[in-house]
Amino acid sequence: MLIMPRRGLLAAALSLLAAGRVPRASAAAGDDDGAFPADFVWGASTSSYQIEGAVDDDGRGKSIWDVFSHTPGRVKNGDTGDIACDHYHRWRDDIDLLARGNFSAYRFSTAWSRILPSGSGAVEPRGLDFYERLVDGLIANGVAPWLCLYHWDLPQALQEKGGWLNRDTSATFADYARIVARRLGDRVKHWAIFNEPNVHALFGHGLGDHAPGLKGLPNMLAAIHHLNLAQGRAVQALRAERADLRLGTVISLQPARPSSDNAEDRRAAERFDAMWNGACLDPLMTGAYPAPVAADFAALAADGDLPAMRQPIDYLGVNYYAPMYVMHAPQSLFGAWFGAAPAGTRFTAMGWPIDAGALTEELIRLRDRYGNPDLYVTENGACYDDPLAADGTVHDDDRIAYLCEHLAAARRALAAGVNLRGYFVWSLIDNFEWAEGYSRRFGVVHVDFKTLKRTPKASYQWLAQFIRSQTRRN
Repeated sequence: MLIMPRRGLLAAALSLLAAGRVPRASAAAGDDDGAFPADFVWGASTSSYQIEGAVDDDGRGKSIWDVFSHTPGRVKNGDTGDIACDHYHRWRDDIDLLARGNFSAYRFSTAWSRILPSGSGAVEPRGLDFYERLVDGLIANGVAPWLCLYHWDLPQALQEKGGWLNRDTSATFADYARIVARRLGDRVKHWAIFNEPNVHALFGHGLGDHAPGLKGLPNMLAAIHHLNLAQGRAVQALRAERADLRLGTVISLQPARPSSDNAEDRRAAERFDAMWNGACLDPLMTGAYPAPVAADFAALAADGDLPAMRQPIDYLGVNYYAPMYVMHAPQSLFGAWFGAAPAGTRFTAMGWPIDAGALTEELIRLRDRYGNPDLYVTENGACYDDPLAADGTVHDDDRIAYLCEHLAAARRALAAGVNLRGYFVWSLIDNFEWAEGYSRRFGVVHVDFKTLKRTPKASYQWLAQFIRSQTRRN
């Protein structure tokens, strides 16, 4: 059942936004809801290819996104991540933004091809040196590093050997995980194996809209299966390397609702839910694929695969943006696809529905289905058009409203007994938004992509004040 946003202080805060006034930072939690827990983690997230740039610096090898973005017609306006936000050279400025924003944690990803230019074999020490400087800088500024090993940027050299269609890539990935942990595991204690393997498999290997640009259901299924196998093997490798690491993974989890009440759409929503939400989560948590799609993966599973995929984790990262409205679509990739949202739905500039209640719904479902694991919202945010005003500021009140609603939704999940341990906004800074290039902005900090100047938006100031209010209350 959809849990609708509760009225009260939240509604009052949103009415202030409608009147053009930003709500006070404490309104998102709701005074009658109480504060977030004292040990609640407040973070921001980014990813390597989206912000680092410096694609030819210090021995870095090519990734699939280097090749994809340089292929004409693949990315809007011909944009590439060659420079992106130049985080590779401006990381000190970005750490300062984290510290001034009162964030206690930063989730970033390491670029596999920066550390292993060929994906395996010789290690590039300058790549590890960069991440070591970043980690040490974060710690020195009171920000805990949360390291994600893979955010869609497979080394091109491995793609040429089959990439995620080649089951050998799972063992190569475990070796890469081991190398990073040996260098940084004494300081980085929170590790995510993957970011959104479900989205990577669907859009990169099924639809062809993301790197490496493959199409077809067999490719998507193979990618999912081998990503799941790599995840299990990497957890095993990291546990063998160090016993003191907190290991998890990050999956895009969005409620799948039928776009109508007819039986075909209801069945389509069940299949879509199983493929999007379950195919990369159930093997890890239960050792089996969800029943509606289990037959799709049967031919891919070798002896021992499912036990290898099922590994104990310390937390699950939830990337949530919007519910999905699903319709029966026999000509689509797997017989179900996005349908129309209900009349009256609000949307972000990406065209994604806005429904904070669906976040509460998803967190409660995870509580009930998987034994109430420790959860972190590892991405949540909204894309809006964010022009700089004449006074040099960015007044992104729509984003503040979005954050306000979703923080209230997170608080409701806590009140319902969900073991929610933290919240990471997507994203710290505007960045390269995959196939959308630089045309979409999710950051709480504005980036001028010509000068690379960072300008904190109103949402950054609001969120910093909100985090500070929670810290003081505790």
